[in-house]
Amino acid sequence: MARQSDGQELRALVLGILAHREAYGYEVAAELRAADGLDLPEGSVYPALRRLEHDGLASGHWVEIGADVPRRRYYMLTPKGLAEFARQQPVPRPAPRRLREVRP
Repeated sequence: MARQSDGQELRALVLGILAHREAYGYEVAAELRAADGLDLPEGSVYPALRRLEHDGLASGHWVEIGADVPRRRYYMLTPKGLAEFARQQPVPRPAPRRLREVRP
């Protein structure tokens, strides 16, 4: 993930995860590995989350889990983050006319 475009791709993927639900860093990393097959270094997601928070696209809050479990920082998108996620989505185009005419 050395190239800048890779950083933008990671940012877009993290935005996509947080657009659907609140999550903490390990959950985001696990989902990226499972869904997108990314081989991420363990600590690469946390700087991305902090950048989103710094840029006003996400907000985080600490949650106490239990006596023997460390607290977790959960992140969710702000309205600005939701707008950024929506802006990154491709605009659906109508099917070509020939395909519309073929369908019943």
